[in-house]
Amino acid sequence: QVQLQESGPGLVKPSQTLSLTCTVSGGSITTNYYYWSWIRQPPGKGLEWMGAIAYSGSTYYSPSLKSRTSISRDTSKNQFTLQLSSVTPEDTAVYYCARAPRLGDNEYDYWGQGTQVTVSS
Repeated sequence: QVQLQESGPGLVKPSQTLSLTCTVSGGSITTNYYYWSWIRQPPGKGLEWMGAIAYSGSTYYSPSLKSRTSISRDTSKNQFTLQLSSVTPEDTAVYYCARAPRLGDNEYDYWGQGTQVTVSS
């Protein structure tokens, strides 16, 4: 059973960089052919895919967020990390990490529980 757990600060100030880590247990983030994704849901809105890091280490980003987003991994800790720079209150959302068997079809077989991030001064 694969489990994912998000961690990071719940409050970030405007213009700062949001940093979240997803710790994976029960499976390796280097296992073929999974994509380890970050998804968010702003209040009152739908889910938004932000980006993913593949089993190979390749990264993929939403075009709308690409200029501000970076996803990396630490294979020794079986973790992957999201960094979102220059945040504004519009980045307030519940942030999820999830595993996708394929890239691009918005289907995920395992999810973290989600973590609330509020951007406010």
